[in-house]
Amino acid sequence: MMSKNSKTLHALPPDALDGLAQLGQRLRAHRQQQQWTLNDMAQRLFCSPATCRALESGKPGTSVGMFAHALWLLGQLDSLSSVAPLSSDFAAALTTGRRVRRRAAASLPGAISEQDRDF
Repeated sequence: MMSKNSKTLHALPPDALDGLAQLGQRLRAHRQQQQWTLNDMAQRLFCSPATCRALESGKPGTSVGMFAHALWLLGQLDSLSSVAPLSSDFAAALTTGRRVRRRAAASLPGAISEQDRDF
């Protein structure tokens, strides 16, 4: 379980925080479309109303499992397949079970490439 004071959470870029907030807003909209109160949703998710509020606020410490459960409950679980889509090479490898090899980099041992620095 992640500490609420995790340095990782404090270091989230603004774009990531915005994405979580937008996801929370979409969850709230789907809940309201079902005409469920926050307490109704919490009972269905087997969590507290405070956890539901955290989901709908896009709090970064809320577990991805709780987001997935909420999406499933709201009939939106298929939308997870659009998160971090794979290239066609990797997607094909997943369906066939074969491995995809990366070309060896022509760099010195221990050297960090520009691609590896981009985080």
